[in-house]
Amino acid sequence: SIFLGSVGAISLLVGGIGIMNIMLVSVTERTREIGIRKAIGARRRDILLQFLIEAAALSFTGGLIGLLLGLAGSSLMRNIPMGNMTISAIISPTIVIIALAVSIGTGLISGTYPASRAARLDPIESLRHE
Repeated sequence: SIFLGSVGAISLLVGGIGIMNIMLVSVTERTREIGIRKAIGARRRDILLQFLIEAAALSFTGGLIGLLLGLAGSSLMRNIPMGNMTISAIISPTIVIIALAVSIGTGLISGTYPASRAARLDPIESLRHE
């Protein structure tokens, strides 16, 4: 139980770092777009929310794919003969909701730094960026 929890925590950490890197690259590639949005009146809060929503959507998609792969894997394992041992996977809606919430939470935490960095960009410097 402790081992599985440790593996899960490390997986969340690695996934969070991956989301943070993707979002940092996105901020860098979209610097001019951010500058244009700020120049025409977008507030820091607007930019921050945009990138946080993107991080949450990215992590939700990853969590959903992970859930579907887990369901497929557990279905396959039920069909493997293992002598006297039987494998039964119990999937409850509560666990699915918790898993997706943890996934989204990880995305929001990991996306906070890139989103705040995007929100703090100077519009003039951003428009000069190539």
